[in-house]
Amino acid sequence: MSGYRAGHPEAYDDQEKDAGPLVLEHHVLKSLLGAWALAACAQAEAAAVEEHLGTCGPCADEALRLRAAVGLLQRPESLDPDPGLRTRVLESCLERRPPRIPVPEWAAPYDAETARLDALLQDFGDSEWHAPVRLRWYESDEASSRRTTVAGVIAHLLAVDGLVAVALGLDDPLGDATAVRPTPSDRTEAYWRASRFPPTRSVRAPWREQSHVLVRTVSFTGDGTGRLPVSYGDYELPLHDAMLDRAFECWVHAEDIAEAVDYPYDPPSGRHLHHIVDLAARMLPAVLEHRRLHGLASPVERHLVAAGEPGRSLRLEIEGSGGGEWLIPLDSPAAKGSAEHEVAHVALDGAEFCRLAAGHVPPREAAVGQVGDREAIRDVLFAAASMSRM
Repeated sequence: MSGYRAGHPEAYDDQEKDAGPLVLEHHVLKSLLGAWALAACAQAEAAAVEEHLGTCGPCADEALRLRAAVGLLQRPESLDPDPGLRTRVLESCLERRPPRIPVPEWAAPYDAETARLDALLQDFGDSEWHAPVRLRWYESDEASSRRTTVAGVIAHLLAVDGLVAVALGLDDPLGDATAVRPTPSDRTEAYWRASRFPPTRSVRAPWREQSHVLVRTVSFTGDGTGRLPVSYGDYELPLHDAMLDRAFECWVHAEDIAEAVDYPYDPPSGRHLHHIVDLAARMLPAVLEHRRLHGLASPVERHLVAAGEPGRSLRLEIEGSGGGEWLIPLDSPAAKGSAEHEVAHVALDGAEFCRLAAGHVPPREAAVGQVGDREAIRDVLFAAASMSRM
């Protein structure tokens, strides 16, 4: 150290810097312990200090105390793995050796989101499993909610994922517990009622096993099953969309759980988030039509547009991760979105749009950029929120 040479010229015993090992007096070595503990010594000085510590007990004890103090001054590193680590490791592995039986692209978001949630649950104790969670959604344009626990949320996911299991010919997690219509809310209520006691940590194993079986099944059967219908009671979705829907709900409820236990939780990767946003955008025209038939959206001002023809459209611009643009036909689900017939433009963040579609953000409070027909914008924002359910 240049400052050290000036302050202690006697320390070098008239040796050149590179003439050999430093020979330093005891008081000099002791004065270097602080710099050594901070790893701020020159290489030769550090070697001299470390050699001295092997023969001097008092200096060795002092060095241990100083190293411990330095450790307390350093910012602690989080023991939790980076949420994106699993995805990066898998992508790196698959670049070197593609899977013998790959997971279809449309099932990859579900595979990733169930794995992320399972990792969050891994170290939960009893108190976390019983932490209160409030499920939120919109019904008839009014905010609705239901109180449950972390274990109750996993039971809810198990019951609703069972809709996909049934469509694939797998065992229904509800068994003979219910003969109600296969709607998500009915299945959830039936599962909760059939439990002798409120759900506990024991629900994790069947939910985890079911998610693995679903991914394995769609991987073995291949892309040919992607259009297999999955019944939600009031409507159907093709399997590839149902798997995206389940990935979306898994992420949303994982955020609910993380919030309940005061733990950070990131949105899905940009690629997966884009698929989820695309599903919601594709469903919006049919939802608008349904709301219009029930008097919840403004009526069409002119005749319905013929199937496949361009009509009035709203441009939905999603910014940030998972971003893109979608032209939403406003007057008929069979119409074609058209830039020439654009009457309104809405822009918002991808994760914010998904939380709106999950019923976690009130339509009137959605942080969006809005230009154009105010009535059309209101219809689309409320339609997005109405896609939510328990």
